[in-house]
Amino acid sequence: MPPTHGRTSTSTSTSTRARTRAALTAALTGALTGALTVVAAAAGPASAAPAGAAAPDTATAAASRVIVHPEAVTAAQQQAVLDYWTPARIAALTTPSSGAAPRSGPDGAPWTGADTLSRTVGRLFFTNHGEDESCTATVVNSANRSTVVTAAHCVNSPDLLGDNNEWLANEMFVPGYHDGLAPYGAFVARAGVADATWLLNDEQNALAYDAYDQAFLVLNTDAAGRRVQDVVGAAQRIGFDRPGGAVVHEFGYPREASGDPARAGLPEYTGARLAHCTGPARENPGTTEHPEPRGQWGAPCVMGGGSSGGPRIADLDPSSGIGTVVGDDTQGAFLDASGRACPRGDTACTRHLVGPQFTSAITKPLYRAAEHA
Repeated sequence: MPPTHGRTSTSTSTSTRARTRAALTAALTGALTGALTVVAAAAGPASAAPAGAAAPDTATAAASRVIVHPEAVTAAQQQAVLDYWTPARIAALTTPSSGAAPRSGPDGAPWTGADTLSRTVGRLFFTNHGEDESCTATVVNSANRSTVVTAAHCVNSPDLLGDNNEWLANEMFVPGYHDGLAPYGAFVARAGVADATWLLNDEQNALAYDAYDQAFLVLNTDAAGRRVQDVVGAAQRIGFDRPGGAVVHEFGYPREASGDPARAGLPEYTGARLAHCTGPARENPGTTEHPEPRGQWGAPCVMGGGSSGGPRIADLDPSSGIGTVVGDDTQGAFLDASGRACPRGDTACTRHLVGPQFTSAITKPLYRAAEHA
């Protein structure tokens, strides 16, 4: 996976990886342990299996279960996360500005449209195997008014070698973030929600796992007891099984401009401000060497690392700032005019920011479990 999104593929010994994968598979398909709560992904509100209960059939587990993982639940745990994210830590995740003259286009520009849109999208901070990182997340309309959607690798991830899977720590969402400011406050994650298959991700088999790179976070209320959807006063719709090849809008907090050095260091490519791309989405077909599952869509876009988890929105109303989130962005793909994948740097190719299109089979069970958590 492209390193611009914090997802790297590094080889390790087969025996070590096999032991790690076997241990994790046993944890998911055997007796439930510790903090993991297995939720049946049936239509309608999900119910948690009691601790220690036997897990469903292995095939069923891979196809129809979501995992809800408790994060900062107590008041003390929530305060610890808020205390962790000092201004200095956040500043360290912001790339220095180059002072270069602005250069914008449909494949990357600062967002200057409806304020409602920028209130629903925010920067997501977390600690990944001891390293502070950031992604993007979006408030979606939900029963608990406390749900955001992002990429699964912004919630749960193996290490750089593809081993030691862990739920990421210190998850904090800042809606409307800009220039180090949190105009609507900060919301600490109470639970992470991901597909059981994603927890087996080894960063080596994109064909098996990239379709599952989508997740939800259930947020705690703020210090005044308010839910995020009430504080920002809006939420994006979420859609399943929408056609991929539509004109879409993509948003994120990239810390770099990937494939366009001329835009490096502009404020919207430092993590300081919300960036925006728009255009017709294309499907990433993958290559023989690096196959991809069907359903990885995205528009031409130079947003790099930090934009992972950002929304791909269809039917965006420019006046209201509300549309339908039909997918999340996870990686870059270079495509030629005919839609074939090609090498990075090929002048005949255009960088697209792609990710899984939301489906009833994978996304809807995650969303239902999150909004009723």
